Amino acid sequence: MPIASAYLAVILIWSTTPLAIQWSGTQVGPAFGLALRMVIGLSLLLLVLRLLCLELPFNKTARRVYLTGGLPLFIAMSSVYWSAQFIPSGWISVIFGLTPLFTSVFARLILGEQSFAAAKSIGMMLAMLGLVAVFFESLSLANLAWAGLLGVCFSSMTHSLGAVLLKRLKPSIHPISVTAGSLLVATPLFVINSLLQGLPAEIPDQALAAIVYLAIMGSAIGFPLYYFCLDRLKAEQVALITLVTPVIALILGAAFNAETISMQVWTGSLLIMLGLSIFEYGRLLPLAWHHLRDKTGAP
Repeated sequence: MPIASAYLAVILIWSTTPLAIQWSGTQVGPAFGLALRMVIGLSLLLLVLRLLCLELPFNKTARRVYLTGGLPLFIAMSSVYWSAQFIPSGWISVIFGLTPLFTSVFARLILGEQSFAAAKSIGMMLAMLGLVAVFFESLSLANLAWAGLLGVCFSSMTHSLGAVLLKRLKPSIHPISVTAGSLLVATPLFVINSLLQGLPAEIPDQALAAIVYLAIMGSAIGFPLYYFCLDRLKAEQVALITLVTPVIALILGAAFNAETISMQVWTGSLLIMLGLSIFEYGRLLPLAWHHLRDKTGAP
């Protein structure tokens, strides 16, 4: 598959995931919705492995890859599903927009990648201002929106750390096998967590449809495409997917879940995206200016 197609598919899947996460926990609880999603997703992936005659190695290196992928997956997904009870679905994507920032920090600490220049520092400050704006909006809500916001931040940080750690391992394993192996580690933990919290008496149609969608698109298809992109691009480039998804997710939440988007949330979201744009591409502005000046003859 062309890397551009995989990249676009991940953007579309991640844009719809926050709303589906909220719907999947309706009347069944987030832990059960997450566990059922992962059980279905893992089953589909194992079937795909068999149909495509792909190996699922269990040597020492492979087990390390699966643990590195599976444990952060369990922590990050559990946190974001719990948080989705308290905040609008669009907020999830907005806060996950901070993933490139967290990824860059971890990449610097773990992979020894480039340090923060002036543009990165400015971009980071703008993104943090956007986060503060959304956080203060959460304090005005009657429920535990502030706790949900912090939970999604923690999930984003854990997701970023897992991506960098996996990148460091440079696995020579097929992305579908990496996904299946990671889910083999994480799924039993999801199931145990669900059993401890109790099973629902029934599953509403909307929740079941969202769970199946997340299992197929989010897990069986989305995760392999994500690992495919991660294997062929820099960790920061993959994290840039979250620069595009927040606006789409906010619009979907407003259109299909009657979510109100205040001006403060829009402002915070735009600050986050502007900050991340400068964070990633600010270093190119002097080059673009010199190129334009040479073309126009400007002083």
